[in-house]
Amino acid sequence: MNMLGIKDGEYTSTIYKKIRDGNYASAIEILNMELQKQPQLRATISLLAYCYYHSQDFINAAEYYNQLTQLCPEVDDYKLYYVMSLYKGGDFQTAMKASFGIENPAYYSKVQKIQAAIKYMEEDYAGAKSLVEQTADEDDSDNIVNMGCLLYKENQFEKACKKFQQAIQVSGYKASLSYNMALCFYRQKQYAPALKHIADVIEKGIREHPELSVGMTTEGIDVRSVGNTVLLKETALVEAFNLKAAIEYQLKNYEAAGEALTDMPPRSEEELDPYTLHNVALMNMSTKATEGFEKLQFLLQQSSFPSETFSNLLLLYLKHDYLDLAADVLAEYSDYTFKYLSPYMYEFIDAVITKQTAPEEAFRKLDEMASRHIDTLRKLTKQVQEARDLHDEASVKKAVNEYDEAIEQYIPVLMQQAKIYWDRENYAAVERIFRKSVEFCNEHEAWRLNVAHVLFMQDNKFKEAVGFYEPIVKKHYDSILDVEAVVLANLCVSYIMTSQNEEAEDLMRKIEKEEEQMSYDDPDRKVFHLCTVNIVIGTLYCAKTNFDFGISRVIKSLEPYNRKLGVDTWFYAKRCILSLLEALGKQMLILRDAAIHDVVQFLEHCELHGRDIVASNAPPSFGDAPKVPDGKNTVSYEARLLKAVFMEYMGWP
Repeated sequence: MNMLGIKDGEYTSTIYKKIRDGNYASAIEILNMELQKQPQLRATISLLAYCYYHSQDFINAAEYYNQLTQLCPEVDDYKLYYVMSLYKGGDFQTAMKASFGIENPAYYSKVQKIQAAIKYMEEDYAGAKSLVEQTADEDDSDNIVNMGCLLYKENQFEKACKKFQQAIQVSGYKASLSYNMALCFYRQKQYAPALKHIADVIEKGIREHPELSVGMTTEGIDVRSVGNTVLLKETALVEAFNLKAAIEYQLKNYEAAGEALTDMPPRSEEELDPYTLHNVALMNMSTKATEGFEKLQFLLQQSSFPSETFSNLLLLYLKHDYLDLAADVLAEYSDYTFKYLSPYMYEFIDAVITKQTAPEEAFRKLDEMASRHIDTLRKLTKQVQEARDLHDEASVKKAVNEYDEAIEQYIPVLMQQAKIYWDRENYAAVERIFRKSVEFCNEHEAWRLNVAHVLFMQDNKFKEAVGFYEPIVKKHYDSILDVEAVVLANLCVSYIMTSQNEEAEDLMRKIEKEEEQMSYDDPDRKVFHLCTVNIVIGTLYCAKTNFDFGISRVIKSLEPYNRKLGVDTWFYAKRCILSLLEALGKQMLILRDAAIHDVVQFLEHCELHGRDIVASNAPPSFGDAPKVPDGKNTVSYEARLLKAVFMEYMGWP
């Protein structure tokens, strides 16, 4: 019976048409049906192997090419494609072993190139270089590219870039080579030329292959997956968009970084390559932290993954205070520690994890690191000055870059030292730590921001806090929603506490105007800046026991509930509600009945709109621990519970 609706005599033409059109999945379906009828037919197996190879299913391709090598041992092309399939499928050991079975002298050059590529992927760069140099040919673009790749691994980015440029001159423009040049510029932190080469790759891909639907997802158009095809690989679009996202992220253009990932040709999550999956996890950590952790954990369990995955997962655990999970990952993947972590990174992570059980020992470890960093910074400061005295611009630029890198390594150490005292609410000690580092960190925005926070928390230093918060806000005044909501909120409170009410009102009007414009441009997007400001102001009044005004401010801040109610806003709002309950329970105040009614009505609104909003972000599970849905971890449940307590207190039925 003909299950595929193909007329007799048209099988061959139908299959070849599908292959020509790149419809490999459909061709594979027909060929598998044919293979069941004639299991040893060479033509069918050959076409199946070809289709699997070009649809990037290298495991199946290797299986069928292996069958062909046994059916036709005299055909060296089958042996070569078998090795290629194993190599691209990540089975490097078997690929290398199979490559020695190709003894035809005509294939010597191709075999050596594959063997060099295998050694390169196995990180045996000396072995790869030896093989590449044996076939050195200035007119062979493959050899030129291979030398460029090896130079890149040796951190000789400028020389590597010249090799890729030479390869373009020899073989003509290729998207992959332009991407390689962009990557070299990126590693040298020359972002402008890197973005230029990326733009060339993207423009060429859009112009020549509109069927890849570049940018459609960002525009909200629902399009089907383009799959992982050879064509997609040849365009280097995925690699280009990933690199563009990385550059925008480094430049702190987080929205542009996110758009770069959604602009790339659409694929389902199951089809994403490791680098895209890694970048998607990082870009969405602020809104989808649990999913991000799951993606990074999944990558670690694979045979190959981006080298940054291990350190990024550990650092994100530290950032979210999941120190026990960070310790578990270090123990589970102890062999990755020296492979993927620099000595500095390991020492830093180890010190922060120690903070959980022995904070004094953690502080000592961090202090030793900080002392070494300060010595390095002093030496680099001297080098910068000496280079300037000699009017040596190249040396000045190099020394300044090294100084900036040293500062970026010092800041996290300093912040973790400060956090030990911050967690103990010893803000005076935190301030002393920051004052010791003012010589080097005075111009660093993260340092100034944290100094502002610690001054704000000391109650009697609001004026000084304004001096640190204001420059940060004014720097981003034209795009004020790029500033963290808590920074704007703390600045408003500092204005109020220093009798600068007009400045506070001006800032709140600016935030409200920007939010209204954003709501008009993107009606589905939730923005919590003004809401957070009002909650913090309300919390201030509640802390001063003016609950009547404070609670009313908090309640109004969450209107409309469908746009303002979220995990963070609910957390801070319920703290005020709980503080009110505590004060009422201790009979420390008397609240008007109308105010109690407002609170109960507010909780009813939260119960209605908070059914799908989690009350708190649960820590991610590690390993294969089963996920148990928590029906109580919703805003609705907590709001209903608080309402019941209020009604019991009031004696209402």
